[in-house]
Amino acid sequence: MNFPTIVKYAREKLGMSQEEMAHALKISYTTINRWENAKTHPNKMAKSVFFAFCEQHGIKAEAMLQKKGEGEK
Repeated sequence: MNFPTIVKYAREKLGMSQEEMAHALKISYTTINRWENAKTHPNKMAKSVFFAFCEQHGIKAEAMLQKKGEGEK
């Protein structure tokens, strides 16, 4: 799975709107929207915060990303 798909999957699994997820992560709504639409990619720290948030809610988002294969980002 690619990162935009994982963001949308996690958000929908948690029953959150983009705005609610953004608030929970303390980032802007437009950031979530841009991540989901592959307009921008999070920096390392933001990605870490997102993955930790998912883990806290029982979603293994980082593992989903790692299944893509080596060499892909």
